[in-house]
Amino acid sequence: MSGLIGKKIGMTSIYGANGKIIPCTVLEAGPCVVTQVKTIEKDGYEAIQLAYDDKKESKTSKPLMGHFAKAGITPKKILKEFTRFEAGHRKSYGDVLDVTVFIEGEFVDVSGVSKGKGFQGVVKRHHFRGVGDSTHGQHNRLRAPGSLGASSWPSRVMPGMRMAGRTGGDKVKMINLQILKIVKEKNLILVKGSVPGPSGSYIIIERWS
Repeated sequence: MSGLIGKKIGMTSIYGANGKIIPCTVLEAGPCVVTQVKTIEKDGYEAIQLAYDDKKESKTSKPLMGHFAKAGITPKKILKEFTRFEAGHRKSYGDVLDVTVFIEGEFVDVSGVSKGKGFQGVVKRHHFRGVGDSTHGQHNRLRAPGSLGASSWPSRVMPGMRMAGRTGGDKVKMINLQILKIVKEKNLILVKGSVPGPSGSYIIIERWS
């Protein structure tokens, strides 16, 4: 299988082989249940749909309840299709996949939604430096965006201008993260580096390609 649905637990650090501390992110990978198997004959493409994290029946629609009942499982919160999987490793409804689909040392891509920071100015959003010479009469211009464009023509701000606005809350994929350690008993994996989103947010882990 090429990937799993999981959850970001938080960050920690471990010692590497050379004795140096390596910052890493702890991810909960699965267990995920196969809720649908799509084929070329029926659906036009091959894919495996996985479900993750339990959900209350009272908060699940009737069509989804029937969808989960077909796989013989309780309602789940997150559904995700994976179109890349190893040939010959066919899955069927109700199969459970856990962290054992990965091995230590391989590389994965991790997708998540970055932390939302609300409406921010140009210094925080685009890393502007502001007016550096603050002692020469610039008492209130330190974090201002400065000039926005031309004068009488075209008499408007051109599209794409870097300005203040909503920051964060975007889908971000971190690629080529190495798996440093796998804790099979707790379905945890430790990947080298950072992963988008706050602790407790859902993420997609895919084998690096």
